[in-house]
Amino acid sequence: MDIFGTVEPGYEPVRDAFVSNFTDYDEIGAAFSLYVRGQKVVDLWAGVADRRAGKPWEQNTMALVFSTTKGMTAILVHLLAQRGLIDLDAPVAKYWPEFATAGKAEVPVRWLLSHRAGLPTFDQQITAAEGLQWSTPVAALARQQPLWEPGTTHGYHAITYGWLVGEVVRRATGRTVGQLLAEEIARPLELDCWIGLPPSEEHRVARLSAAPVEAAFDQTGLTEEERRRLEQMLDPQSLLNRTLNPTQPPFNFNSPEMHAAEMPAANGITTARSLAALYAASVSEVQGVRLLDPATVAAATQEQSFGPDQVLQVTTRFGSGFFLSSEYSPLLGPGSFGHGGAGGSLGMADPARQIGFGYVMNQMRADLSGDPRPARLADAVDRVVPRD
Repeated sequence: MDIFGTVEPGYEPVRDAFVSNFTDYDEIGAAFSLYVRGQKVVDLWAGVADRRAGKPWEQNTMALVFSTTKGMTAILVHLLAQRGLIDLDAPVAKYWPEFATAGKAEVPVRWLLSHRAGLPTFDQQITAAEGLQWSTPVAALARQQPLWEPGTTHGYHAITYGWLVGEVVRRATGRTVGQLLAEEIARPLELDCWIGLPPSEEHRVARLSAAPVEAAFDQTGLTEEERRRLEQMLDPQSLLNRTLNPTQPPFNFNSPEMHAAEMPAANGITTARSLAALYAASVSEVQGVRLLDPATVAAATQEQSFGPDQVLQVTTRFGSGFFLSSEYSPLLGPGSFGHGGAGGSLGMADPARQIGFGYVMNQMRADLSGDPRPARLADAVDRVVPRD
């Protein structure tokens, strides 16, 4: 296996972890990047971007990162809040009046970010084609009655997060999440980071490979909790299944139509390098740019939801738009924050050590107990970057 890129002295264990993902976990194609104190110290890529075409993973290959997109969106939202353009504690209806129906008039914007609004899926049929057209899912969510009393509990809004948060952004600024990400974040930092991919960039996107059936559904050694989750994943009537697949037919995440649409929860396309730089610029200065000030980061990472997740059926912990570190998902330890995506991608930051971490891949996995690939990389980073 040929590994390409650069590793600064002292970070060789991170390279070793990246290589071991290919030897131990059947990685097809992947990239990893690490920033520390605003400087890129690891930038690696290897493998195959498209098995069918025999296309190698190259320096600027991009990948669709599923829910890792939520962290990209959250960084943008906190930047807008820092500029005074959105008040996260104001009612959603202040920006989006149609939302104030069916008991939702007082729901604050922050509950959309922390999965407390009770709108994880639709109560009406939405096709995949309609889901790519913005107006239909947004109107449906505005009309809909929550599945639980907002604010009383939380449940992962896997796809609807993007339409809910995105419509607040659109109403408050007159621009979409994709437009703002490109203009206010990607351009100043020179990032390959898209929500709504220009057709001219489609040739750079890696083709996703589905999780092997045996690995996804082998029940050998599962705990009772994992077995119950698997049953719900396979049950088309369960809340978990309907949340992960809110349209019929389901979305095709390899299609150019999906890549060109804006789904701020699930169809972000980026490189590992840009993902790491994005998180690094949220907690330190990168190329003269720092996106979020320390007070904004502190507010964004204050715990909003913790405990049994009504959708995922496991314990989850969220700030405002981010996973927070917990015993169930340690990330880079206490104080770190970020977001992972279906199949294994992960972007995150550690403010104390000024770390920006980005991992993207095209081999999907469905590990009920957590994907070992980003975990192995995170463990290596944690060992080589000292804590003060």
